[in-house]
Amino acid sequence: MPFDNIVADALIMGLFGVVILILLWPGETQGAKVLRRWGVGDPSQSDVAEAVRYLRRRRFWYPWLFLGLPVLADAAGVRGDSTAFFLATLLVGALIAEVLAQRPPKSARREAGLDRRAVSGLIPVWGLVTYATIVAAAVAWLVVHRWWALLGIAAAVSAVTWLIILLAVRRPSTGDSAADGALRVRSARVAAGLGLAATVTLAIPEVTNLGSWILVVAGFAGWYNLAHRSRAEAA
Repeated sequence: MPFDNIVADALIMGLFGVVILILLWPGETQGAKVLRRWGVGDPSQSDVAEAVRYLRRRRFWYPWLFLGLPVLADAAGVRGDSTAFFLATLLVGALIAEVLAQRPPKSARREAGLDRRAVSGLIPVWGLVTYATIVAAAVAWLVVHRWWALLGIAAAVSAVTWLIILLAVRRPSTGDSAADGALRVRSARVAAGLGLAATVTLAIPEVTNLGSWILVVAGFAGWYNLAHRSRAEAA
């Protein structure tokens, strides 16, 4: 792609990222809403402040990633549509946020939990089975079609996904244990859902038959259910 086109695409994506940042920049209302959605019925002011910091730490990176990822992808000879870059932006933004969260602010109040954290404590068994099944199907699809380059990218997506999940497990606790646990669960489940959708998007660049249609629908349905806490779970 000519350099002028690369710059133009990058600027358009960067502008899109700035708009998203402005529209989604979180305040106290959104922080409280996220905590309630993930199981904290009556969050305190400090809990809400922690949730707002958690959300801002992720969304701050969106414009820069929307600006830079298309340029890097083109330089590496990797082609992708807007959906792929959108999912990649969310996934890489989550990774940066989790890396930064490994060193909490010195003023944060830390609490040690009695229970040892594990991936199964953040992502339910049905979520792990769903992730493994659909990703395995997507990998099989790539192998059957001999799309080795996409298979390598899918492997990188899986590595980033699991790195985010493991960082969420080991992230130092801050503030109230219930709020901390809710945000930790959200990080792991949203990452798993994004990784699932990104892998399916890579495996099925075009929906051409019933098999590809089923796999795409399953992938995005898995993303939705992993990234949202159902009413049954809330009960």
